[in-house]
Amino acid sequence: MAHGIMIEKGVMIRMRDSVELSCDIFRTSKDSHKDSHLVEEQMPVILVRTSYGKEQSKKQLDPVFFAQRGYVVVIQDVRGRNRSEGKFYPGSCEVEDGYDTLEWIAQQSWSNGKIGMTGISYVASVQHAAAISGTPYLTSMFYVKGCGDYYQHCFRRGGTFMTYRVPLSFSLAIKSKEAQRDPELRKSFTDAFSDSSNWIGRLPFQKGDTPLSVLPDYERYILDQIWQMDYGQFWKKSPLWQPKEYLDKHSDVAGYYVTGWYDKYRADILYSALSAKRKSKPIKLLIGPYTHLDFDHYSGDVDFGSEVVMNDEDYLKLQLKWFDQTLKENNTGVLDEPPVKIFVMGGGDGRKTIGGKMNHGGTWRFENEWPLARALDTKYFLESKGGLSEFQQTQNDFSSVFFYDPNNPVPSIGGTSYFVQGNNYIDDDLRDLLFVPYGAYDQREKAEFFGCQTNLPLSSREDVLVFETFPLTQDLEITGPLTVVLWASSSCVDTDFSAKLIDVYPGNEDYPGGYAMNLTDSIIRARYRYGFEQPELMKPGTIYQFNIEMPPISNLFKVGHKIRLDISSSNYPTYDRNPNTGKTYAADSSSIVAENTIYHAAKHPSHVVLPIIATGN
Repeated sequence: MAHGIMIEKGVMIRMRDSVELSCDIFRTSKDSHKDSHLVEEQMPVILVRTSYGKEQSKKQLDPVFFAQRGYVVVIQDVRGRNRSEGKFYPGSCEVEDGYDTLEWIAQQSWSNGKIGMTGISYVASVQHAAAISGTPYLTSMFYVKGCGDYYQHCFRRGGTFMTYRVPLSFSLAIKSKEAQRDPELRKSFTDAFSDSSNWIGRLPFQKGDTPLSVLPDYERYILDQIWQMDYGQFWKKSPLWQPKEYLDKHSDVAGYYVTGWYDKYRADILYSALSAKRKSKPIKLLIGPYTHLDFDHYSGDVDFGSEVVMNDEDYLKLQLKWFDQTLKENNTGVLDEPPVKIFVMGGGDGRKTIGGKMNHGGTWRFENEWPLARALDTKYFLESKGGLSEFQQTQNDFSSVFFYDPNNPVPSIGGTSYFVQGNNYIDDDLRDLLFVPYGAYDQREKAEFFGCQTNLPLSSREDVLVFETFPLTQDLEITGPLTVVLWASSSCVDTDFSAKLIDVYPGNEDYPGGYAMNLTDSIIRARYRYGFEQPELMKPGTIYQFNIEMPPISNLFKVGHKIRLDISSSNYPTYDRNPNTGKTYAADSSSIVAENTIYHAAKHPSHVVLPIIATGN
């Protein structure tokens, strides 16, 4: 009993295959009513289905807070995790288990049949699985930093393997039921997790290579991510992993989608797809300058201002407003606002804040759709002498050449991939446990960062091609997804082409050399230039077109700033290294140096498509 709330621990719900999943239920105690003989009140229910353990539920939703405000809250361990029976393989049973759980809840005496779901990351993704299950009881979703396309935005961006999955796989094993029962086993996973930077260097793994081999399902999970490279049935068959393949089955559920410019998982993809299909239930989107791990005023080494902070109290209030509106039909005002709220980064003075961060600033703005219909897609062409211009070159003999050595890749400085380590990962502040800089940073090496050997700007490397505008003479806003179109060739049968968009500040007293702030990046593995289902090696020296789809941003480039695009063939360890040999991986430790050429001529106009918003709109 807590604050008039009755808590039932370890309630087991039987699934269709007889596996039982463990739940904790929070609801108003009968004894808290003036008349204990009253018939039990039926209330709306909020469900959290978590892979992180019911004890960590406050990171998803405060159950006592909501129970005190007229909701029943059910926190459930998903199959194979914590107190629930069965085997855990992410995504394998979430549609069926979600349906069966919602059916059980709807039949309880305390349920009025209106059920909402909430949660962050995997706990968001299971909501989509429930939404396509066919249940009539799921009424509302609060979907935070879930993934719209696991293949592209969680596992294999542009066909590469995103190596942050290695420490995350070890962290899953640390919290496995087996590790909780066996301290020695837990220690082996914890030690591997703490040594993640070295394990990444040992990729690719084979069966039995890591401590995960003692948990076959957990080992199979990381090996599948590494070796299932093409986008085929392995990926498509999982509704949780590939929501875009199952949108026609998605029921008409009210949904609030939350994501961040520095969150790789792209919940905005689901919003855009579902808003086009929406029938009657409201749907909303919020995008801030957030990473996957926080809602703070800063990302990495850049400060966006105090108004962007969403603390625990703000988060609770937003959830409450949404569920009061969509489950209780109370007018909380949440639907009076336009459906999209974005944070436009930029506008700060570029000086150091009291906290030592670069002041980039920004402001919130409401919109009616996403992406923005009024965005004007504008081509900026890559010039042979390093320019970035709206004017296309007219001659046919211009190109830029660089050499990519897999044994000396460009180190990752910032971005969306979070590399956590240390045995406090599960319970403590993750930002103190990163061994690769994460979020927004000056694009400069530091000796303490993974893979860095100097303190020089990345732009000084010979394997990074830099294309930038002249200093802007008026403010320019870029808001929306971007595409980099490269006409390129290679001396090898396979290689990668990476791109990164940067806001370049002029120098000041705090940053005499200026500040090159990363905004968004992506990559394409050359063999996937025709699509991720049909890999095809190149003919050396042949010119091909490569389209690099870049995650969206919203950024105001101020007068005096430059827009910069960096082109290379590596961004490591964010993306795994291509050995350039045509082999899947450097499995036998072999690799070769690639001579890669970017073309600028009239026949092969490499360019970036920027979604520009007219000033004042």
